[in-house]
Amino acid sequence: MKVSAFTFIRNGQILGYPFLQSIQSILPIVDEFVINVGDSEDDTLILIRSINDKKIRVIESKWNDTMQSRGYVYGQQKMIAQFNCTGDWAFYIEGDEVYHEDDLEKIRKSMEMHLNDKKVEALVFDFNHFYGNANSVLKSPGWYRSEARIIRNSVRSYAPDGLFWLVLKSNKKGRYPKAKHTGVCCYHYGWARSEEQMNLKSSKVQKYWGGEPAKIDYTQMDQSILHEFQGTHPKVIAEWLPKDLGIYQTNPEYILTRKQKNHQLKMRLERFFNIDLSKKHFKLI
Repeated sequence: MKVSAFTFIRNGQILGYPFLQSIQSILPIVDEFVINVGDSEDDTLILIRSINDKKIRVIESKWNDTMQSRGYVYGQQKMIAQFNCTGDWAFYIEGDEVYHEDDLEKIRKSMEMHLNDKKVEALVFDFNHFYGNANSVLKSPGWYRSEARIIRNSVRSYAPDGLFWLVLKSNKKGRYPKAKHTGVCCYHYGWARSEEQMNLKSSKVQKYWGGEPAKIDYTQMDQSILHEFQGTHPKVIAEWLPKDLGIYQTNPEYILTRKQKNHQLKMRLERFFNIDLSKKHFKLI
């Protein structure tokens, strides 16, 4: 079995991504790591090359700034990296995602277990979404609870906006991949960055969704969906983590949006009927 990992990154340093820790977290269990580095205003490329691991293969690209429809440029950049993978599996990791060292063997075994079962097109992870600091996780159907991050490299797939895959069985219509769960959790730290870094990101990338930069204020959040993180963080991310203590506290006078009220209703229905109403971009088999 050969495993390829891949990612794309641009301005990772100034935007505060833990992209080096992200790469290093899964490097031990992959055979090659394809990294598509967009033309940046910082030392992202230099820092990636400083890892100095023979598994890493760097591709340099220039983003199409005229592509400003629904984040499709992200899908383009993701696929540039994926199309250069040569393994049986292609393991996608974003620059703010990290995996725990205690779970690496389980991830590798999951790929081995399903290698010869062609019905399994993808492998799924649960997600810890950290918010405001490293002690608080978001639990709501408004935040995806699980997602496919490994795809069989022989499957005819593409990423329409970089966030998920569609499998093409014809030239006209795509479907979500058929998947098995790894039983492992991905640690997502994007919203644990500072507000300053998140607002800088918004100013630089919102144009790719055809909109104006949105002002990000961490206090404007439903406090009821923030829960204390009970586990341990991956060792590779320890130095990067914010040092705040306790659960992040939002503005007590904040008035929930209609969407957030809808998420609260969904959570009540989930508890009553014991169901999961979060969005899924895969079909478990």
